[in-house]
Amino acid sequence: MPTIRLSPGFVRRVSCPSELKKIDYFDTMTRGFMLEVRSSGGKTFYQRYTDERGRERQYKIGPADVLSLRQAKRKALQIKAQAILGSDPQRERQERRSIPTLSVFVEQRYLPFVKTYKRSWQTDEIVLRIHVLPRLGHLFLDEITTDRIVEIVASMRGDEYAPGTVGRVIVILRYLFNLVRRWNVLRASENPAAGIPVPPDVQRNRFLDKLEIKKLVEVLVSDENQVAAKAILLLLLTGARRNEITHARWEHLDLERSSLLVPLSKSGKSRYVILNADAVAVLRSIPRLPR
Repeated sequence: MPTIRLSPGFVRRVSCPSELKKIDYFDTMTRGFMLEVRSSGGKTFYQRYTDERGRERQYKIGPADVLSLRQAKRKALQIKAQAILGSDPQRERQERRSIPTLSVFVEQRYLPFVKTYKRSWQTDEIVLRIHVLPRLGHLFLDEITTDRIVEIVASMRGDEYAPGTVGRVIVILRYLFNLVRRWNVLRASENPAAGIPVPPDVQRNRFLDKLEIKKLVEVLVSDENQVAAKAILLLLLTGARRNEITHARWEHLDLERSSLLVPLSKSGKSRYVILNADAVAVLRSIPRLPR
């Protein structure tokens, strides 16, 4: 390992001896600073240092055809200073390189996790795919700031999205970055969605009057898609939730007791939907297809 006072002229002229694949030249002025010269003609600056556990580490600064000697030495001094103060520059670089983009994190960690327990995980997937990933998906997690999320919120408000939809974006991102911290994907990171206020959801109750109900029933009776029409008619007659009707199974239906069992309701518990005579008549009119 030859030692020499590195100069711009030496860096420019030096070449690797023909019998070697590479050779390292250490600088006499900056301890641990070196120039690697390869038989291919490539030249790279490095800085060696000792980490907090006494291990010798080597940090790649960059190619000599891109960085000047002065720039490389300035970076070398920063690396030595970090090591003296107790941090490990090489480990920090490796940690930064291990940070995924938002798209990768959502696909590989967030969605697989929420699928295991969250019945509404598909809502999360849709919200992220439509409103978040087109704007932030290409960014690494440590590049996503509060300002970037606020821009999405402002854009959605400008496009007149409902407050509930806007709030869902904020809530999902807040939870997502809580998981980022819990799983130590980012060290000592702050949640960029934490300080953004969630707009209150506006509840709109609209009830059909008798004339509107009559017209709706007339349309449903004459509609060519009777499967969908009768499902809507059952929603009207029972007040059940959409999935409770569209996911209903014949074995959960008791026409003698005029009831429909919902094994897993939105609350997470089973419940019964009471059927009136009209609802029972609609159900009796639906053919049972063989399995």
